[in-house]
Amino acid sequence: MLSQKTRYTIRALQELADHYGQGSVRLDQIAQAQNIPRKFLTVILSELVREGIVESHRGRTGGYELALPPVDIRYGDIIRITRGSVALVPCASRNAHETCEHCLPEANCRLRGLMLMLRDETAAMLDRITLADPIMTEPPHEDDATPPA
Repeated sequence: MLSQKTRYTIRALQELADHYGQGSVRLDQIAQAQNIPRKFLTVILSELVREGIVESHRGRTGGYELALPPVDIRYGDIIRITRGSVALVPCASRNAHETCEHCLPEANCRLRGLMLMLRDETAAMLDRITLADPIMTEPPHEDDATPPA
């Protein structure tokens, strides 16, 4: 499950992507548009500045903007920056691997095998989608598909 911090980070970056090339966006504008607490947003944007994804500008016309084009920022990278991994369990993480408490030895754990497959599929999908890609608020359902004529 994505943490609240990760969800806020994604929404803040989506807001900046929507304004890419139009100059800086004020912190208050991002907070209001994305319903993110201002204090939390300040921490998130500071982290993204350190990571080189966002630039901050001081002064009267200051604010924040993407340091990279939206097409170069993948959702997988955003999640890894804020969460450390796209894995759902610690034993399936590439970068933050930990043995799960109260579990079978990893070589015998089929749940871990399932989580490794899920991690790889999820990572592949998240690494294909960028901030530049249009994302619908609700994906189409199979039932909604019109059969071919």
